[in-house]
Amino acid sequence: MSKDNSDHLRAELKSLADTLEEVLSNSSDKSKEELSKLRTKAEQALRESRHRLGETGDALARQTREAAERTDEYVRDNPWASVGIAAAAGVMLGVLLSRR
Repeated sequence: MSKDNSDHLRAELKSLADTLEEVLSNSSDKSKEELSKLRTKAEQALRESRHRLGETGDALARQTREAAERTDEYVRDNPWASVGIAAAAGVMLGVLLSRR
């Protein structure tokens, strides 16, 4: 996940949480009209968050596909280097697991 996407996701979730917290904390001492306004505000924040999170999810899926395609291209262009990298990773993993 890129830093921009994770920062955007954090900000979006914080905004939603703040709005819902405001609704919950102010609901006991408000009139029906004020509660209706708060509810509308919370519903709009939820809709916007869902939309933005959907966009973020699409961007992450696209980035993942692009990374997989680049990896596949690298492995096809450099098969022996890929075998060497995989073997080195296997040795490192074996060493780490054997220490436990």
